[in-house]
Amino acid sequence: MVVRMEHATEHTLAILAEDVIVQPHAVVGLRYREECGPARVGPGGIIRAYTIIYGDVVIGTGFKSGHHALIREHTRIGDYVLVGTASILDGHVIIGDYVSIQSQVYIPTYTTIGSYVFIGPNATLTNDKYPLRQRSALQLQGPIIEDHVTIGANATLLPGVRVGQGAMVAAGAIVTRDVPSWTLAVGAPARFQPLPEALREPNIPIFGPQSQG
Repeated sequence: MVVRMEHATEHTLAILAEDVIVQPHAVVGLRYREECGPARVGPGGIIRAYTIIYGDVVIGTGFKSGHHALIREHTRIGDYVLVGTASILDGHVIIGDYVSIQSQVYIPTYTTIGSYVFIGPNATLTNDKYPLRQRSALQLQGPIIEDHVTIGANATLLPGVRVGQGAMVAAGAIVTRDVPSWTLAVGAPARFQPLPEALREPNIPIFGPQSQG
C-alpha cells in the first residue's frame, strides 16, 4: 500500500493511503497533545468537509465520513465503516468492520462495537451512571455491541450494557440492562420480546466488497 504524509505541521499529522480523499476544511491528525502519534487512514477513504479526526486514530479500508463528524484519540475503526454527519466518537472507541453509524450519533469513550452493526440517527450511547456524583468511584464504561446488532433512531443505551449478537433495539428505546442475542428491545425502559422470525438473519453491508448494492 502506498501512503503519503499529510498535514505534517505543528497542529496536524496524518499518514494516508494514496487514494484517500480529504475534502476542504476537514482536519486529519489533529495534534491533541505534543507527543501524540499520527492519524492513519487506509485505502479508499473519503473524509468529508469539516470532519475532524484526532491523532492516534487508526482507520481501515473504505472509510467514509459525513460532514462535521468528530473522531477523537485512540479510536480503532475497521474496514468499510461509515460515520455519519455530526456524529461523535469520543475517543478510546473500538469499531469492527462493515459498521454504519448514521447522523448525529453519540458514542462515548470505552465503547466497543462489533462488525455488521447499524446505528440509526440520533442514537445516544452513555458511559457514566452517575454524572457529577460519586466522583471518587468514577469508572467510565461504554456499551458493548456485538456483531449484527441494529439500533434504531433515538435509542439510548446506558453505561456498560451488552447488546447481544443479532439483537435489535427499537427506535426510541432506553436500554438499561443487557439485551440477549437475537432479541428485540422495545420501550422505555426497554422490555424484551422474541425477535420476529423474518428478522433473524445477519445484517447485510450497505457498501464495500460484501454489499449487495
